[in-house]
Amino acid sequence: MNQAENGHCKHRIRASYNTFREKEKKIADYILDHPEKIIHSTINQMAANLDVAEATVFRFCKKIGFKGYQAMKIALASEVVTGIKDIHETIQEGDDEKTVAEIVFKSNIRTLEDTLSVLDSDSFKKAVQFLLKANRVEFYGNGGSGVIAMDAHHKFMRTGIPTIAYSDSHFQVMSASQLTEQDVVVLISHSGTNQDILQALEVAKEQGVPTIGITTLTKSPLSKRVDVPLYTVSKETDFRSEALSSRLAQLSIIDALYVNVSIGRKELMQRSIKKMRKAISSKRI
Repeated sequence: MNQAENGHCKHRIRASYNTFREKEKKIADYILDHPEKIIHSTINQMAANLDVAEATVFRFCKKIGFKGYQAMKIALASEVVTGIKDIHETIQEGDDEKTVAEIVFKSNIRTLEDTLSVLDSDSFKKAVQFLLKANRVEFYGNGGSGVIAMDAHHKFMRTGIPTIAYSDSHFQVMSASQLTEQDVVVLISHSGTNQDILQALEVAKEQGVPTIGITTLTKSPLSKRVDVPLYTVSKETDFRSEALSSRLAQLSIIDALYVNVSIGRKELMQRSIKKMRKAISSKRI
């Protein structure tokens, strides 16, 4: 079953919002603001209320990953029935420091909860299996995603699997060209449209390298081309971009992959950590 057909209507809309045209944003706003009305309305009623064509509504439903209006309504109804509540990061001028901190923490919690809710178990299992079988794992990310790639490298070194992280686009394509079918590349890009990352992906695919992508829930070139896409969900606010909010979710996906691989490589990992601790001990007074 397509992941989009398995609920998460509001997540899909929020993740894709910045890509919508004017009429699509009008539809999106109406669905997010009046979900109860939508689940009791027909497509022609909704179109009439918004003064748009029925075909426009239908295309919108297709764009966010549903087969049609009815499938979108069913997904939305499940969210309304289960009482999913929105937590908006609304910081007012004059809020004290503690209040701001609480709002940021709640927003981060919501990002993690939303991302967990769209985590596809089959895709995640496949990603873990790729990593467990890999002779070598390389993490690619540019800009802010490069920091996530470095964090992943730092964690996965403990598993005993040879790893590296590259944030330079030239190093990415050069290294990808030397990989084989026994290796794995993990590509991190919030937008999924970064040209350098997509170029590295194509080089890796030419070598037959299994690929994992960590990206936003929006359909993107990266999510369509990697062997296993893993999605994050985050909300843009006046104070933080969507990409900035997504980093905590990206880190958590990396953590979850790392722990699963660690469990699968328990004995090898213990040996690796023992050697690492011995090496690090010489750095301490």
